Amino acid sequence: MQAWATDQGVEGSMVTFMGDPAGDLTKALDMEMTHPGPISVGIQGRCKRHAMHIVDGEIKVLHVAESLDDPAGDGNPDVTLAEAMINAIKGEGDDEL
Repeated sequence: MQAWATDQGVEGSMVTFMGDPAGDLTKALDMEMTHPGPISVGIQGRCKRHAMHIVDGEIKVLHVAESLDDPAGDGNPDVTLAEAMINAIKGEGDDEL
């Protein structure tokens, strides 16, 4: 994760990259991708593409990039990118928790 943070230029910033090798957090957040497509090709336990804004342990904003035809959210990750998250955090989003 440290190498990814360095590659993305966020090392030492407020951004925290965290791994979940056993999928414990993924399952606790109900973010495990269970669509049969990825599972049919051996991809099990993958986390859905999502972004969260968390304050003092409370999820304030949660965006998940998935659709019926794109369960991984790879084709249209826009809701999880910085601009969408910043707008939601500023209160301009309509899906704050």
